[in-house]
Amino acid sequence: MALSERKEKIIKAVVDSYIDSCEPVSSADIKEYHLPSLSTATIRNELATLEEMGYLDQPHTSAGRVPTAEAYKLYVEKLMPERKLTKSELDIVRKYFDHKITEIGDVLRSTAKVISEITNLTGIAYISDVRRAVIDNVKIVKLTGNSALVIIVTNLGVLKDATLSVAEDIKDEYFRAASSFITGAFSGHTIGEVCDCDELVFKITEEYKAVFDTIIEILKSYVIDERGKVVLEGSSKLLEQPEYADVGKAKAMFRLLESESELLPVLESRDDIGLSIKIAPEESGNAPECAVVTATLTNNGVNIGKAGVIGPIRMDYSKIVSVLEYIEKTVSGLSTNDKREKNNDKEMAGE
Repeated sequence: MALSERKEKIIKAVVDSYIDSCEPVSSADIKEYHLPSLSTATIRNELATLEEMGYLDQPHTSAGRVPTAEAYKLYVEKLMPERKLTKSELDIVRKYFDHKITEIGDVLRSTAKVISEITNLTGIAYISDVRRAVIDNVKIVKLTGNSALVIIVTNLGVLKDATLSVAEDIKDEYFRAASSFITGAFSGHTIGEVCDCDELVFKITEEYKAVFDTIIEILKSYVIDERGKVVLEGSSKLLEQPEYADVGKAKAMFRLLESESELLPVLESRDDIGLSIKIAPEESGNAPECAVVTATLTNNGVNIGKAGVIGPIRMDYSKIVSVLEYIEKTVSGLSTNDKREKNNDKEMAGE
């Protein structure tokens, strides 16, 4: 049954009111604050019809209505108002991203933190598949007498720096030559290809084999460490939401956040609307009642991963969507800003 414009307006009024108050919405509230042109009797009849259609629920006979998951889905798909970030919210984004960020992990942590700070919900971020990252170059720099720093640069950014043990008598020239040689062997290959392909071994001479084997182990270890890894920021903020005053609901939610094997399927669900909005009612499998809103992060045209929020179904979707859209643009422009800085440096140097 198609919804009339009036029914959609009433659904929007109920969702907007419930997001603000977390209290059941009455026909009197809708008339006073949203639809003064309608009579209370008309609104009551429409509320009853919408309840029968599965868009609203009435917790108690004498209480008002609350939106169901179906109402929220319709809201975010069709009824949600557009919203722009305030100056103070934009300042928060700049606080985290105005400095140069090169490591993938730092991008994800900064993204999760800024999302949590602005939305007052739990921010989430994760790498989609680090094995698909394409290696650009490998740099090996001697640090002390018996240690060297390995920096592996990919199209997603810099992987976490690692150190390796070396003999004290090895000269700097060796590391420059090894960097060039191994870059030639690895460049253009994905991390997955480097970890799995034995053919690359034949490209390595005995002179660089020890360094080569160590870098392979660094990559394999990184893949294992980052596989399915989710960055969470602001988990305790869930306790500020009225829904989690219920101890059982709070425990179920924290169990989900603590189990990456259970959390990833929730984050990666294809039941998406718009950016990527997943609304899971309480009866949907083992996951607790929750909503997940995520956006895909790209840098230099390459998919880095996803970031967003997880929390109660009653969340300010309009605000969250505007935050994620702005974060998407900010992260995608990080490499452009770096290039601009390099160009400015060249201009200042008279190049």
